[in-house]
Amino acid sequence: MLNGRESLIRLVGKRRRFLPNRESLFSEAIGSCDDGKIASIANSEADKLEESKEAREFGDENFPSEELVTCPVCGNKVHGEHNAINSHLDACLSRGTKRKLTQRTLLESNFWSRSKFQSSSFGLERLESNAFGRGLDDNLVQSAVHQLPHLGATEENNINICKSSTKSEPVVQTHIDGPSENLVNVDWPNYNTDTTLHLSPKNEVAKSEVDVTVDDVSGVKLETFIVGRKFSDEENLHTGARISLLRDPDNGKDPNAIKVVSEDTGCCKMLGFLPRELAQYLSPLIDKCWLSFEGCVSAVPKRPFDNVPIEIVCCKSILNGEKEYEIEEAFKCLWKNAKRVVDSNKNYPSSMTKYQKNFCVLIDEVLRSNPHLFNDDEKNFLESFTSLSNDSQRLFIRLYTRKGPWFRMSNIAYSEVLDPQEAVKALSATGYVSSLEDVDELHRNDIKEMMNLLTVSELRDVLCKLKKFSVENSYGIDVLRMYRVRTMSVSLVGGAIHSVAGIAFIWLLPGLAFSVVQNCNSGTRKNDLIDSLLSSYKEGLWYEHDFTPLPSLILDKTGCFIQISSKAESLIWRAERLFFLNSDQDLSAFLLVDLGIVKYPTYNCIISEQIFPGRDDLQAYEEAIEVAQLMDEALDVDNVELLLRCIKIADSRISSSLTKAVRSTSELASTFLSYFSASWVYSKVVSLGVSFLERERRYNVAINLLKRLLNCFSCDGRRGYWTLRLSINLEHIGYPNESLAVAEDGLQDLWVRAGSRVAMQRRVLRLGKPPRRWKIPSFSASIKRKITEVHVQGRPLNCEMGMKNRFYGEDGEQCGVEQLALQYYAGEGGGWQGVHTESGIWLTIFGLLMWDVIFSDNAPLDLETDRFYLARKSCIESRLQKIHAGMAEEIVITSWESHEGKACRGVNWNRHSLTELRAAVTCVGGSCLASLCRHLAQDYRSWSSGMPDLLLWRFHGEYRGEAKLVEVKGPRDRLSEQQRAWLLFLIDCGFNAEVCKVSPVGPCA
Repeated sequence: MLNGRESLIRLVGKRRRFLPNRESLFSEAIGSCDDGKIASIANSEADKLEESKEAREFGDENFPSEELVTCPVCGNKVHGEHNAINSHLDACLSRGTKRKLTQRTLLESNFWSRSKFQSSSFGLERLESNAFGRGLDDNLVQSAVHQLPHLGATEENNINICKSSTKSEPVVQTHIDGPSENLVNVDWPNYNTDTTLHLSPKNEVAKSEVDVTVDDVSGVKLETFIVGRKFSDEENLHTGARISLLRDPDNGKDPNAIKVVSEDTGCCKMLGFLPRELAQYLSPLIDKCWLSFEGCVSAVPKRPFDNVPIEIVCCKSILNGEKEYEIEEAFKCLWKNAKRVVDSNKNYPSSMTKYQKNFCVLIDEVLRSNPHLFNDDEKNFLESFTSLSNDSQRLFIRLYTRKGPWFRMSNIAYSEVLDPQEAVKALSATGYVSSLEDVDELHRNDIKEMMNLLTVSELRDVLCKLKKFSVENSYGIDVLRMYRVRTMSVSLVGGAIHSVAGIAFIWLLPGLAFSVVQNCNSGTRKNDLIDSLLSSYKEGLWYEHDFTPLPSLILDKTGCFIQISSKAESLIWRAERLFFLNSDQDLSAFLLVDLGIVKYPTYNCIISEQIFPGRDDLQAYEEAIEVAQLMDEALDVDNVELLLRCIKIADSRISSSLTKAVRSTSELASTFLSYFSASWVYSKVVSLGVSFLERERRYNVAINLLKRLLNCFSCDGRRGYWTLRLSINLEHIGYPNESLAVAEDGLQDLWVRAGSRVAMQRRVLRLGKPPRRWKIPSFSASIKRKITEVHVQGRPLNCEMGMKNRFYGEDGEQCGVEQLALQYYAGEGGGWQGVHTESGIWLTIFGLLMWDVIFSDNAPLDLETDRFYLARKSCIESRLQKIHAGMAEEIVITSWESHEGKACRGVNWNRHSLTELRAAVTCVGGSCLASLCRHLAQDYRSWSSGMPDLLLWRFHGEYRGEAKLVEVKGPRDRLSEQQRAWLLFLIDCGFNAEVCKVSPVGPCA
């Protein structure tokens, strides 16, 4: 796979069904991106390089300046032909707004409390500590997703957290949910952000609510509902039925569960449970504050398993003075959050299904937090969703989460949708879905999607009808027809038949009687039937010559089709992207939290600027995502023309949108918010394009693109990779002097780090030999150090090139090289215990040791930036001193017990046990562990990958031990530059690190 392809796939996420700007992207004329000359960045000899024919593909020659005109709407240059002008104007005007010639991107905005940063990220002054203060409420609302301020957290809230929160000074806050491990990658940070930019009057907490006491809540009524009716013991309910609440701490799904039991029957039958988001706050009140609740059923739903509205009343508890004083502060926090959940539920009827409520929350929160990103028509369209009936809302959500794009009305059946026909009519009237009942409305490209909805028997029936129709409607001598048949046996009385590559061509002549012998009921794969029908349809058979059209037969067989409208799809896609702030999550993220599978920690974050300052910025970002999707689609089908088109578009947009702006925002360019700029998306497309051009050996064009990336993004962690590729490509085309100059200049770049810096140093040593360079670089001795190697022999299972190495282990079972090395070190290698972990165990240890630091201030949004260490230097160094003093094991145990199961970047709760983590930190030692944690804190992005494969340890006594880190390599493997950089750093820190090379014995040796 091309370098950068996986990152682009994660960026695009689920491919959109409709791309609003597809036609304009193809019709828009692309201006000059480069003059086509290869230039060396650091040497004057660059002016002597020849102009490349391939590089001219990205130049002005395709559209000479005298043939270009300026578009009055967008200001771009357009080819002077009438057709091109008209198409471009139509595309521009369809956007609905006039776009600025120069759009302000995220990288030009000041997101932090101080406006000036030094150009070097290492010289940044630390921001004032009071810029990120703690707020009144630390025990904040949690969900699986971004922007969910009204729903409760899934994790259990302990009283200590509540106590600390009430002592803090009130500030306006933003609350962020951390991501789960399996959704995170190095290139594309996957963070969930719960953003409450301002406390509106309706969301402000009343003083009386903050100061409420245990005595004040006696007799207070709370309106909620019963969920989980399918687990109840009582089927029949009536309005006014008396109920009470009973804790269920042994519940396997939720330790905070609260059962609702009937008081009217003597045996206290269970009616269901309280909602999870409310139970997490009421359960501590029942357990710790000794409160009890009684109530009654408010109404009975029409369907048996729907939520049941109830009204509960708090009964006063009897407390002694000492215990009451201890829990008073915690009580205020818990009761306030319980009231907040109850109030939020009033906005959504109890008859709503869970997924229906989640979808409405998503829409409401996006419109509330980002009103400036939608025009009036879009706001009215999204707001109209809440006015639809329950059936219409549920059906739309069901269809939106399915693959589509077309759906058969006859196949739509959901138990919670009582009347699908009426639901579709309402959705069609409001523009959320579009239906297809007339063949004239059908587009030719939709035929294949519709045929996929047919069963195999229905496809056979369509094929038989088409053949029968073709026989009955054969023409005279003046008509020459060619009938294309796949996988058919044909008998012909008179006439002629020819077969080429399994395809029979039959000429029908006058007076000839023939029959097509085909068993329509014979078994044929669905894909073969679709391909046969589709190929004939594309060639015009049965359609262009007045034969019965294939679409008519399909519609006769299926009835009406419906699909999500392009407007609805585009706006919901935008809402999801604004809500989750990533492409990996969708509505299913709510379900993971509802089921307790994913838990998110609570912490504060203050964002001083909007993610997208204006609508133009969002539209530019969305258009860039479309280009990235087109690039991904082009790579799937090897469409080189489309791929090059996407590269040209991205290249031209980078040049037009980024000049001096990026250079003036050195630190901000590497922050989390920069990932939401169009220029960053285009840089991903261009970077992937460079890999494609290098694979095609079009080094000249790749060089020009790399130069542009380096010029536009002066403060970016990818500069090391770009500079290295530029140096390598210059050497490929025969310019070693320029290649050496680029590598030498790259070593002066503070953004060239980790493996890229080591690779650059090695290139300088290789290319900089006399007479090209006489002086030996100062880093020569360090980079040439020999790393200890251990050689292990194994009996190979396979010897083929390009396949993963497999060996027979000491126990005779098949294993990889890492497992074979573990067996060696456990035996004759020294009696070591250990795990194959690579970076996993170290990132888990770092996350547990630095948990409080990570989730202070605005973390973890800045975890992968230089600002993370600079803004928390005193806290980090204080924690590192404790680690150095030997307190790492205690910190790990505390963090594990306090936060087990909560999502945190890098922490994998399932892969490593607490016993393994304790053994690792004990045997590694405080000094080495502190050095490693400081390294990750200073540059997490550059160093979070490439760590050695094995972590080994062995104890000497009960509390002492030693550790070893081993990088394992197979017969044909070699160290990557990132792995070499890690090994050299670990050796410098005092770690025992080595390389284990596994070699085969026998015929593969």
